Amino acid sequence: MIGQRLAGMDPRRKAGTAAFDETRVALVHDWLNQLGGAENVLEELVRLFPRAPVYTSMYDRLAMPAFYQQWQIRTTFMQRLPGVSRHHQKYLAVYPAAFGSVDLSDFEVVLSNKSGFCHGVRTQRGLRKALHVCYCLTPTRFLWLFDHYREREQLNAATSAVLQPLLAQLRRWDYAAAQRVDHFIAISSEIQRRIRTIYQRESVVIHPPVDTDYFRPAHAQTSGDYFLIVGRLIPYKRIDLAVEAFRTMPDKKLVIIGDGRDRAALAAQATPNVSFLGRQPRERVRELVQGCRAFLFPGLEDFGIAPVEALSAGRPVIAFAGGGALDTVTPGETGEFFAEQNAASLRAVVARFDGAMYDAAVCRRQAERFSVAQFRARLAAYLDAVLAATQPVETARMQQAIEGAGMSG
Repeated sequence: MIGQRLAGMDPRRKAGTAAFDETRVALVHDWLNQLGGAENVLEELVRLFPRAPVYTSMYDRLAMPAFYQQWQIRTTFMQRLPGVSRHHQKYLAVYPAAFGSVDLSDFEVVLSNKSGFCHGVRTQRGLRKALHVCYCLTPTRFLWLFDHYREREQLNAATSAVLQPLLAQLRRWDYAAAQRVDHFIAISSEIQRRIRTIYQRESVVIHPPVDTDYFRPAHAQTSGDYFLIVGRLIPYKRIDLAVEAFRTMPDKKLVIIGDGRDRAALAAQATPNVSFLGRQPRERVRELVQGCRAFLFPGLEDFGIAPVEALSAGRPVIAFAGGGALDTVTPGETGEFFAEQNAASLRAVVARFDGAMYDAAVCRRQAERFSVAQFRARLAAYLDAVLAATQPVETARMQQAIEGAGMSG
């Protein structure tokens, strides 16, 4: 079985050292023209299944890491469309046809890593049928949560109005494609809820892998005098809330690492106790995370890897009480929540925050629940279970089995 064959493997082993013959597995990904959390997951899936081909709509070799060129990447006809790698959103209407043209029915298992349309690949032709497991990062956000997406991408009212008929058609296609998936995995309890509400499908939760080996507590753990944010400076991250909150707390320091289109506007609003460091080397990021009083996470994320990295380094987290943070932060033990997504609510928590109340070892243990090794063990256990099942398995029992596999892995 998959779990047995993966047992004892180094969770960071390099691609190309297959532990078993997985030539009957196909991986599917929406697009390969930018790096983000979805690509972090894909990289781990390729480590798990190094012989599996990766099917995607299009691939920009220059925009992606050089080691991706070692993979078996197979693209659709979208690869030939002009400017697609730089403006893939403009081809919104084309994705259903692109993924619908991909026939993977000859494989034993199809594992789609989906936030867009890639779950629409064909997995059955006649009597040939592949088992389709969808690792769902989110139901397609710009179809089902368009108001949030519009705010995130700063679309104007005219563009939004023109898009509505197309979005309605794409929602019908997206829902139908979701019904053809055999099994769903959600990346968080929030995404599990969306899958149930939007697709009317049940799922289990297997959190994404976080590199807890790299982010560790400092040898001489001390709490600095600053709060920290690490992330892209774009609207939906809601870094503006932190900048506004610290305006009225001149005795408290905020350090912000990252860059993005909001940087100039945020800097213009900031008071002298807020520092913008821009992009920093990974080693410097780790050093600053290790030394912060607390890590701030004011946005609403589907999961949120950065807070788990902070916990892994032994630092508590102050997060908005929503999305994936509800799975990763335990109030009173590994951090605190602010209830309303506004500056006043965040300010109240920061003002009374006492970093001495939080044990670095407790934060670290919480983060280890989301390690690469845990992801590997839980995914392997799940795939073993669904491949072996001769009848539907109750979701709650499946979730318990996955959690048990992770704890023992």
